[in-house]
Order: sequence, then structure tokens, then C-alpha cells
Amino acid sequence: MNFTLFVTVILTAITLVAAAYVIAKLLGPRTYNKVKGEPFECGIPTHGSSWIPVSVGYYLFAILFLMFDVETVFLYPWAVVVKEFGPMALVSIGFFLLVLVFGLAYAWRKGALEWK
Repeated sequence: MNFTLFVTVILTAITLVAAAYVIAKLLGPRTYNKVKGEPFECGIPTHGSSWIPVSVGYYLFAILFLMFDVETVFLYPWAVVVKEFGPMALVSIGFFLLVLVFGLAYAWRKGALEWK
């Protein structure tokens, strides 16, 4: 691999990022007011502190959703090529779905899908 090309690409990337930052600092507006720095949600001003503890259940539910959603996305490419691979494709996707079902059963049994 050509090391000179690699260094040139890295230096060009660093230069472009630094140039964009400097230009934004020089040309960007410099106004600041108190309301601009306040946190808000969906355009509605907050009441009280924004630093309230959030239940870990929300994060766990989101991670489980993303995990099963991404795994389901893998079913589409399989469906496109299933005829080309024959019975071995059916066995492999069966194993994949079995692992997916066991993961869902485990999460369900541990109570990860229940709101408390």
C-alpha cells in the first residue's frame, strides 16, 4: 500500500475539518442570550431541573428493540438468495431464528419487556 497516499488523505481531512471550524468561528453569529442556553423538549420550556434520573428500563427496552430490529433486517438478504443456496440456507436461517427466539424468551423471562 502506498503510505504517501494514506498520509496525504489524512492530512487533507484534517486540513478541511480545521478550515471548516475556523470559517464557522469567523463568520458565525456571536449573539448569546439566556433563553438560548436553556434546555427544552420539543419546543416546550422545561419546568424544574432537566437532570432527573431516568429509569434504566427505557435504555434496556431500546437496546432490545434495536437488537431484534437489526437481526430482522438480516432476513431480507436471506430471502433474496434462498433459492440459490437450497436446503443449507433453510437450515442456517432456522438456526438464526432459533437463536433469536431463545434471546427473546430469555429477555421475556428476565422481565426486560415489562414496564415497572
